Amino acid sequence: MNFTMVTYIIGWILQIESAFLLLPAIVGFFYKEADKSVIYIITALASFLVGFLIKLKKPKTRDLYTREGFATVAIGWIAMSLVGAAPFTATGEIPNYIDAVFESVSGFTTTGGSILNDVEALSHASLFWRSFTHWIGGMGVFVFIMAIFPIMGGYSINLMRAESTGPSVGKLVPRVQKTAKILYAIYLGLTVIGCIVYMICGMSFFEAATTIFGTVGTGGYGILNTSITSYSPAVQWAITVFMILSGINYSVYFCLLRRQFRDAFSISEVKWYIGIILVSTMMITINIRGLYASTGESIRHAAFQVGSIITTTGFSTTDFDMWPALSKTILVILMFIGACSGSTGGGMKISRWLILGKTIFKELSTLIHPRQVKKLHMDGHVLEHETIRSTNVYLASYFFLMLLSVLLISVDNFDFTTNFTGVVAMLNNIGPGLGLVGPTGNFSIFSNFSKIVLIFDMLAGRLELFPMLIILKPACWRKY
Repeated sequence: MNFTMVTYIIGWILQIESAFLLLPAIVGFFYKEADKSVIYIITALASFLVGFLIKLKKPKTRDLYTREGFATVAIGWIAMSLVGAAPFTATGEIPNYIDAVFESVSGFTTTGGSILNDVEALSHASLFWRSFTHWIGGMGVFVFIMAIFPIMGGYSINLMRAESTGPSVGKLVPRVQKTAKILYAIYLGLTVIGCIVYMICGMSFFEAATTIFGTVGTGGYGILNTSITSYSPAVQWAITVFMILSGINYSVYFCLLRRQFRDAFSISEVKWYIGIILVSTMMITINIRGLYASTGESIRHAAFQVGSIITTTGFSTTDFDMWPALSKTILVILMFIGACSGSTGGGMKISRWLILGKTIFKELSTLIHPRQVKKLHMDGHVLEHETIRSTNVYLASYFFLMLLSVLLISVDNFDFTTNFTGVVAMLNNIGPGLGLVGPTGNFSIFSNFSKIVLIFDMLAGRLELFPMLIILKPACWRKY
């Protein structure tokens, strides 16, 4: 383990976070919340100083192999979340530090689950920071570092693999730094366009900015206790569109920008993604038609919640926990499916389910024709054995962690629906579940122990399990 290089990168993260922390301070001054702004400035200075001190010892070698890459990403996200929680507690708005860490982790991992009973009681500075953590975590802070600072050379891909979503990570262009810049340019473009559209639909600039952070980051933190319910149908439709756009593999946008339309629309994962959204929306619309005044209203709520759940954003326009069993079952299934790989969305990713389906059919075919030699393909490319193996290991690890987490938080003695959907919502970075953690509830009901379990689940879900699991192995920390 190249400890010096790991700590050097963590120092960069803390210094970059210190710059981000100045933004809510500016917002606080604008809204005459000077006392809150001072706390954010002090936190920023402390984060910068700690990062500076950590970076004083320069690494002798910049080697960063897979082990270091995964460990660096895991520790970096933990450090970033701990620092991000400090202002919440220091301002007195979330007195319990574990609650503050839960809120911070939920923000950075774009989960959107909250422990707050009254979101509107927060200052504008904290509301902005809370939502802005979604934007930071959506694309990933390490991708941001790679886009701005070429500090890791050819080893950057090991960090990108550890932080990016999906069963495999490739480069859009030969150079990793240029790939990172392209990703962030697309991400920023969606953010700016979405903010403008929201304002045209009737939102104020502050509402539009904080909401688009949660939309393109697929996070789901709102600034109102009613989430998106209080906004107009036009705003709700606009959010629906941008949630769905944010769940699409960013390589599609890259192809569109390069006018490679055939490549953009030939990706099977995206076709399945759109198909699942359309079918799920239609089924739920039919199922909930009697609950709303018109078919149009039913379609709007169904499309919004389907888009919100499959992209793991977590916004809500209605209490879907009151919907019929069929509709709630569809939403729970969508929690597991998730968005496209290479997007800001969470969940298990459609590509993994496609690989699993192809593997099952291949196994059945082999049972019928034992001598048959068949290669699996996706989008014209052969699926390598390593990709199939890692997908199977991921799925096994996922369900093991999910069941273990449900068992651990059951000590709080809440009903199974609350425990199960709560863990699924955290592990898939969705936000709301069903039961006591539904759209009208929150996670404040859990004990500190259960919150720590759920915090681990959020980080594991955002980082695709392995970075968080690998740091638990003693062998990870042995020197070469």
